[in-house]
Amino acid sequence: MRIDWIAKLRHLLQTMAFCLAIAFIQWAFNPARSYGIPMLYSLCIGFVCWVWIDFGRHLLPSSLDTGWPKGLQGLVLVVSGNLVGYFLGTYAADSWFGWSSWDAGFAGSQLRTSILVTVLAGIAITYYFYSVNKSAFLLRKMEEARQHASEARLKLLETQLEPHMLFNTLANLRALIGTDPARAQDMLDRMVAYLRATLTASRATTHTLQAEFDRLRDYLELMAVRMGPRLSYTLDLPAELAQHPVPTLLLQPLVENAIKHGLEPKVEGGSITVRARQAAGQMTLDVRDTGVGPNPGGATVDGFGLAQVRERLATLYPNQGAIELIADEAMGTRASITFPYKP
Repeated sequence: MRIDWIAKLRHLLQTMAFCLAIAFIQWAFNPARSYGIPMLYSLCIGFVCWVWIDFGRHLLPSSLDTGWPKGLQGLVLVVSGNLVGYFLGTYAADSWFGWSSWDAGFAGSQLRTSILVTVLAGIAITYYFYSVNKSAFLLRKMEEARQHASEARLKLLETQLEPHMLFNTLANLRALIGTDPARAQDMLDRMVAYLRATLTASRATTHTLQAEFDRLRDYLELMAVRMGPRLSYTLDLPAELAQHPVPTLLLQPLVENAIKHGLEPKVEGGSITVRARQAAGQMTLDVRDTGVGPNPGGATVDGFGLAQVRERLATLYPNQGAIELIADEAMGTRASITFPYKP
């Protein structure tokens, strides 16, 4: 039996707070009587009830949703806890004051009031803890469901991104087969290597930045076969960031956009630089190209790939992740992703 002692201490303090409030209410109805008397009785009875119920529930099969025993066992535990708490707590307080609550000198109405207060308070406090445990369980289930939904959503996005990249590559491969069979063969070999490398990574929603950059290198090598000297690239990943987890396929759509909308329309081609950095608790990933830059009158660069990146950021980093497209002053475009950095 594994017991969370921090939770037990929290339950004890909450129970004692309830007992002090109950004692105050009793004293308010009879202010001529010392507050110390109802306070000690309330604390003793509450303490015994807490020990009996809060520890006793671990000895019985408990409901997973509330942490309390199911059915009749739970009812018996609460009733017996209140009875034992009343008699043992009353005996302990009697011993402190040096009298007996069962002597004939004590009014019967006072004894009945004491029993009634104990029963009502026990029911109220027990229901409070029952409700708190059940609410905590429901919150955990909601968080688990939200996490599973996020993972499923990321998987769906990935299944959309992979075919998008694959169809583009196959279309380029088809064009090369007739014009340059040797380059087509080289491109096919690199595509096989790329798909083999992504098979394992595609089974997870996140992986390390090192794995993301490795996949990116495979993809850029594949594109370099098609574009030849018109494409050059630089990957800048600091060693201290290499093992930081990121969503899979986060950068590839940005690189695809940079090639399709920036470098391919440019006769001489250009270069792509991918850089990772962190500062002030934020991770920043930049994809910069020296292509033609955004053209308001032409095809938009904010297409399928960027929409998917935004979806992935919104799923994994709600209200914390962002992507921004910036036109460089000279030429080209920079796509910048930011999200929380947690060492």
